[in-house]
Amino acid sequence: MSKLDALLITPPSRLEVYQKELANKYAAIEPPVWSSLIAKYLIKRNFNVKILDAEAEFLTHKQTAERIVKENPTLAIYMVYGQQPSASTQCMPGSNKVCNYVNELSNNDILSIVVGTHASALPRQTLENDPYNFVCQGEGPITIEKLINNIKSSKPSISQIEGLWFKDKKTGEIVGNKRSEMFQNLDENLSGQAWDLLDMSKYKAHNWHTFHDLKSRNKYASLQTSLGCPFKCSFCCINAPFERNAIRFWSPKHIIKELEFLVNEHGICNIKIPDEMFVLNPKQVNGICDEILKRGLGDKLNFWAYARIDTLNDDEMLKKMNKSGFRWLGIGIESSSKHVRDGVTKGRFANYDIEKIVKKVRDLGFYVGANYIFGLPDDDESSMRETLDMALNINSEWANFYSAMAYPGSQLYPLAKEKKWRLPDDPGGPGWIGYSQHGYDTLPLRTEKIKASKVLDFRDKAFDEYFKNSKYLDMIKSTFGENTKQHIEEMTNHKIKRRHHDHDVEY
Repeated sequence: MSKLDALLITPPSRLEVYQKELANKYAAIEPPVWSSLIAKYLIKRNFNVKILDAEAEFLTHKQTAERIVKENPTLAIYMVYGQQPSASTQCMPGSNKVCNYVNELSNNDILSIVVGTHASALPRQTLENDPYNFVCQGEGPITIEKLINNIKSSKPSISQIEGLWFKDKKTGEIVGNKRSEMFQNLDENLSGQAWDLLDMSKYKAHNWHTFHDLKSRNKYASLQTSLGCPFKCSFCCINAPFERNAIRFWSPKHIIKELEFLVNEHGICNIKIPDEMFVLNPKQVNGICDEILKRGLGDKLNFWAYARIDTLNDDEMLKKMNKSGFRWLGIGIESSSKHVRDGVTKGRFANYDIEKIVKKVRDLGFYVGANYIFGLPDDDESSMRETLDMALNINSEWANFYSAMAYPGSQLYPLAKEKKWRLPDDPGGPGWIGYSQHGYDTLPLRTEKIKASKVLDFRDKAFDEYFKNSKYLDMIKSTFGENTKQHIEEMTNHKIKRRHHDHDVEY
């Protein structure tokens, strides 16, 4: 077989990002969506490609590096994405460790590029401080294709490769080429995920996604149906890899082919739609549902997908979704305060609508995973408490409680720099791992009125208060049964360790 052209690598990050018990028992193991999309793109252009998913194989950093050196690819491609759109930054330390090991073991003989939301947001800083030969700013497929061809060329020249950042060999100066244009026809240009390069038995759903049958967690996949987002929430960095705020769709007919393959070839029933906003375009959503219903797949499936309060107005569409196997909606509520939401450009729905719309959605047959953020710039103790009280009153089947983070690529990042609020990447800080919500070194954003450590403490206490609440546990038992209730009780017995508690400091 010819030399391996491209090795797409998911570095190990889960243990640091989630801490040991949470990582091993409760966290999902996500299929690498972007790796599989780019792999399929390269395969169609006759490249020899493999995917190395160190997370799914439970490899250490050194074991991952040893595998990379053994494969000896023309280009090692570090795909640094997390389990949700804002999670790229916290995975950078794990990727850096692996790349440093590879450089040491190979005597710097294996060329490397890093791809992901974080690298796209901070390409210069990444190239200055991290161990890669190249940085990709953008989606990646065209940049990677042209770079591999260039490396294999007898007359290499990288100055015209769109989306590529590199150090000039003569001057040492950092050079950033213009961005690659975004694909417009996704069916044609990104024609699917390379499922055959993955061992689908190694992936595991979020625990709540399978509350109805916790033993089915390993029948899991993640299927992308669109790219990008038209909204501009200031706490979100989703659009860092893209040249503008926009959303592009794969056609329903393309999506159903991917879906049928997962169901028929792998017996997969639990499917995450990782699109930043799935419930948005009624024509697209209805088209996908129609294809599912034509094939009689609705009863076999357990989808979850993201929505906003203000995208849940079309009741007929929602009914069709539920009939098509959409069981869970992840709804971005963020804060109970319209003033706080307005401060992050997410205040287009009035306070009284939130509980009413969530109730409507649940009455239509959906389970709800509600998303809340504590410590947004206009938050104080009172507004955070109001948000928690609203969450307790809504009492949805799942709730994600986040501390606000000024992720690189979000509008909050330059705001925090301007205000001189302490960030994980500041001198003396924990580094990129500080952007992990569940890490030991988590360092969230402070607000005008609350210290960062107080925001984090509030978030952790809110999690306990919500999931130990008798009203919640009774609802879970009534909805999913005693086993699921016991599972949640076991989960809440686990305590996340935080550095500032061990060292008795505030910041």
